[in-house]
Amino acid sequence: MTSPLIPPAEMAAYGSLPSPAPHTEAELTALLALLTAPRTRIATVVVGHSRDAESRSSAAAFAEAWRETGRQPVLAMVDWPESAASWLRAAHRFTAEEPDAWVVAAAPAGWAQMSRRLRHSTDWDPARTFGFAALGDSRVPALAGPATLHGMRGATADGGTWAVDRGWVTQQIPVRRPPIPPRGTL
Repeated sequence: MTSPLIPPAEMAAYGSLPSPAPHTEAELTALLALLTAPRTRIATVVVGHSRDAESRSSAAAFAEAWRETGRQPVLAMVDWPESAASWLRAAHRFTAEEPDAWVVAAAPAGWAQMSRRLRHSTDWDPARTFGFAALGDSRVPALAGPATLHGMRGATADGGTWAVDRGWVTQQIPVRRPPIPPRGTL
């Protein structure tokens, strides 16, 4: 059995990945829209986050916004360090509740490591996982490995969306509708 940990040389090859930025309202709104879209049938979620301030704040904001939609409470909030010996304990806590979906607010390098552990040691499904903008970078699925994050989706800071498809992150820009002009006469 090989370790799911990313070798240090491979991690170094991707250089310094950006730290998460504070979430935006447009990002949070787009993320909620992904989870509450018609026919998604998502009632329960588990939220995971790395331990940096921005990820903690984004996770808390999502949990509050989720509650405000009138859905069931977040089943669990799970955190993990940016570096660890294996991430096994966090992976088991993240998947223990068997939610309809997982929401992730994390630093890219830590999420790449965590997602490899999830795929290696649990029944986690990336297609049922939604992330904040920091994870919508093609270096994240490349670092995580082939098919590890295939199907994961998320929101961009400007309110667009992203999805992992065959190792690449594709983005959809937010739809901006022009204002509707008034009708009739005054």
